[in-house]
Amino acid sequence: MVHDIRELVALGCRVLGAAEQSDLVWGHLSARDPGGRGIWMKASTWGFEEIDAERVLLVSRDGEVLEGDGRRHAEYPIHTEVIAARDDVNAVVHTHSPAAVALGATGHPLQPVSHEATLFVPPDIARFTRTGDLILTQRLGMELAEALGDRNAALMVNHGIVVAAEDVPTAVVTTVLLDTACRMQLSVLAAGGAVHASSDEEALAKRGHCYPPLLLGQAWEYLIRKLPR
Repeated sequence: MVHDIRELVALGCRVLGAAEQSDLVWGHLSARDPGGRGIWMKASTWGFEEIDAERVLLVSRDGEVLEGDGRRHAEYPIHTEVIAARDDVNAVVHTHSPAAVALGATGHPLQPVSHEATLFVPPDIARFTRTGDLILTQRLGMELAEALGDRNAALMVNHGIVVAAEDVPTAVVTTVLLDTACRMQLSVLAAGGAVHASSDEEALAKRGHCYPPLLLGQAWEYLIRKLPR
């Protein structure tokens, strides 16, 4: 078990890298600072798979680097504003998942055609459409948090995704499952669209059966075991 928050963020980053969520050196993971000073966040200029504890920074809500060496990501308001808006959220992921970007561009809903999609729907996954540009200001971060609402994820249309969770393991696994759900939906659309999809009732039941905290934790441990030694 990882106890140090910087080590945990670094480990989550490496798992995201191994899960092919990297976009060169862009994309980031953060965790709420237990002392309320801001967020512990992946440093800029590094890919997910390159992150160790020394490349995790403490960033205040106004963007000041309080601890650690290196540059912060310009899009830190994604993380600071979602965490500020949600007492139940202690970890945030932003990636440029190609499947999620492609699905968001189609305008099609994410349908419960697979187990993975039931973690996000019903209702249809939240979407942030204010801009497809970078989230560089507190105001845009607040608008993104508003679009996310109380959901676990949102598509940032023409940009990427934001995932919010109670802890780093849940945020990382949720990100991986969202990417899988979007890839599945794109395959269904390429085949002509879904003839069958779970009803809302069945989807909610599947969510409870497939993705309780215990099973998400098991998935996290598996993803750690898959990391290069």
